[in-house]
Amino acid sequence: MTWKQVFKSSVGKKLVMGFTGIFLILFLMVHVGLNATIWANDNGEMFNKAAHFMGETVVPRVLEIGLFVGFFLHIIQGYMLTVQNRSKRSTPYAVSYGNRGSKWYSRSMGILGTLILLFLIMHIYHFWTPSRLGGKFSIHELQTTIYNGKEYHNLFAEMQMIFQTWWIVVLYVAGCISLGYHLAHGFQSAFKSLGVHNKRYVLMLKGIGYGFAVIVPLTFAMMPVSFYLGWIS
Repeated sequence: MTWKQVFKSSVGKKLVMGFTGIFLILFLMVHVGLNATIWANDNGEMFNKAAHFMGETVVPRVLEIGLFVGFFLHIIQGYMLTVQNRSKRSTPYAVSYGNRGSKWYSRSMGILGTLILLFLIMHIYHFWTPSRLGGKFSIHELQTTIYNGKEYHNLFAEMQMIFQTWWIVVLYVAGCISLGYHLAHGFQSAFKSLGVHNKRYVLMLKGIGYGFAVIVPLTFAMMPVSFYLGWIS
């Protein structure tokens, strides 16, 4: 398969979606694990040190570039597949099977993906932009804090401040719900796109995928809620 076929053929698009999907799933695992350190109740020390490591170490920074490329390819190919599938089904079926044929969220991956993209833009503006580009490109300069004589960005304090606004918390929770439904179909779909069709493995991936689609987005959603309700100190 040539590079042109990878990005233009239906099989190529699905392969790109599969590889980037699994890469983004791995990113979510790392991201949720790092962010979960906010519940250490140490005034953000563990979280700020972990965030500093990810922002200052060479390997995570290189992977960060790959992450943005992965997001871009996943989004573009996702939209292209959505348009392609709709063009093939321009004539509606004589009988609508609804959820008996497929779950509503598997038929709405384009809409869910768009909601996640909007959520991602907001998230990048709130946290990635000030920590990487500084105050000129964000709301304000990040606060700093000192641990053992070394200065760190205080992203924990940034989270505390941002998640005191109720409508921002609601938007984050809505974004996490969209992510959950997207993963409910996307997790198993990523592996199927890479050739996993064995019944036993598909059933196992479905179970893991549904669990992942609940646990990870729920954990993310509890972060702004916990700050807003004062459960974190």
